[in-house]
Amino acid sequence: MPSDPLPPGVYEEAYLASDDPRAQSGFRGDEARWESARRPIVEAIDCDGSFLDIGCANGYLLESIVRWSRHRLEPYGLDFAPELVELARNRLPRWADRIFLGDALTWEPPRSFEFARTELVYVPEERRPELVERLLSYVDRLIVCSYGSRRRSLPAEDVGEQLRSLGFDVAGELEREGCDGALIRLAWIGGSATA
Repeated sequence: MPSDPLPPGVYEEAYLASDDPRAQSGFRGDEARWESARRPIVEAIDCDGSFLDIGCANGYLLESIVRWSRHRLEPYGLDFAPELVELARNRLPRWADRIFLGDALTWEPPRSFEFARTELVYVPEERRPELVERLLSYVDRLIVCSYGSRRRSLPAEDVGEQLRSLGFDVAGELEREGCDGALIRLAWIGGSATA
């Protein structure tokens, strides 16, 4: 794991090399693998409300979460790569005004959110507490994800333990195995958005 995240252009070049919406979200695989690897996120959503995908790329995960959730969600997205934000707005014109360009560490949200999804790998390790605290200032339930990859022999990180080691109270966590055997791990901070 690099100590510093890669610049936006690296993601833009890799993600925009394909017209497959999953690849434009950084995922290699078919729709069945996508769903088995990402659908567990909706298990952390316990009521209707707003949902912010931090690191939304082309918006495909955001679109999928809205489709999969049994709760009615108001979708929002944030990404730091200008070309990916432009692609997401073009792909999802009905939500274009809800997809923002910005860095999660400095972005000033236009509102608060009931739910948000992010990953700790988006920032250097020493800035992870800052990221989580910042997000919790405007999010009721923060869902932190880690995705394993069998193809690249990468395990999913134990995000629940990582959050606890940073001093945060974890309200819930889960681990699921995708149809290809790769793991997804989730942990969330904050209570029910209905509380």
